[in-house]
Amino acid sequence: MRIISKTLIYTLLFMAINQALPQYFSMDSVMTALIASFVLVLLNLTIKPILHLISFPITFLTFGLFSFVINAIILELTSSIMHDAFRFNSFGSAILVAIILSIANSIINNYVNSHK
Repeated sequence: MRIISKTLIYTLLFMAINQALPQYFSMDSVMTALIASFVLVLLNLTIKPILHLISFPITFLTFGLFSFVINAIILELTSSIMHDAFRFNSFGSAILVAIILSIANSIINNYVNSHK
């Protein structure tokens, strides 16, 4: 159930970011957003913990800010899996989207946890 809810949340966030920042991030359709969201959730479950473990020293030294770079790498992996249907103009764009996704997820998680 958590995979489905995360996928739907990322789909909505991708559609909103695509409308708000078309110069940095673009995707072809709502179906592309849904598929990319599912791919992102799977990568977050499999690859992201490994990257966090490997990069722990630099993440510690940067007080956790390097985690945005890890999130951007995961987004770029999602983009490479999706080919031209889901793309970022640069790695800096991926970092910006990663920051926006992190903030939005934090707000959503706080809202959900406070209403349990």
